[in-house]
Amino acid sequence: MIVNSPDIKKLTASHKIFFKIKERYGIPPNWQRPQGFVSLSKIILEQQVSLASAEAHFKKLNSYIKDFAPKEILRLTDEELRACQISRQKAKYLRELSLAVINKDLIFEELPIIGFKEVREKLTSIKGIGDWTTDIYLMFCLQSKDIFPLGDIALINTIKELTKVKTHSEIVSLTQKWKPYRSLAAYFLWYYYLKKRNRI
Repeated sequence: MIVNSPDIKKLTASHKIFFKIKERYGIPPNWQRPQGFVSLSKIILEQQVSLASAEAHFKKLNSYIKDFAPKEILRLTDEELRACQISRQKAKYLRELSLAVINKDLIFEELPIIGFKEVREKLTSIKGIGDWTTDIYLMFCLQSKDIFPLGDIALINTIKELTKVKTHSEIVSLTQKWKPYRSLAAYFLWYYYLKKRNRI
């Protein structure tokens, strides 16, 4: 579990930014998703769009097929995927993921028992899955405690808003100081971002 009392105490005691967020908005929820094909597919759909849009596209696709499974995805034509509001690029990514699962290049049951570096290698070897998608899967599905998705625009903008750091190298240096609780730090920053904009 990423959000737990001992880690919160240590993080907020060591870094004022998180103490201030906690004082203003409270503790972030422990965002957690089940492991597996469905969750990773949803994360792919969330790439570079709002969570609301991704959720709408997922629901449309999910209601169109009998079962949200690799074989069902591969049966769909380009036209059917477009009718479910899945872009050509993301349709390709979902197919690549489906093939990897069917060919057993990716076995979800193995991911919790191998190192996170190996998880990253396995996931990023699939076209359409980069570091951001891998980071989100590691954090939300595998509950990895020390991940910070540097490719997440909301996180970067929140850091710039709450601190004096601006450049990429400065942001990297800052996040290094939050080890070994970088996932919890990200949860606090997302929570601030969403609460301030009344999205929770």
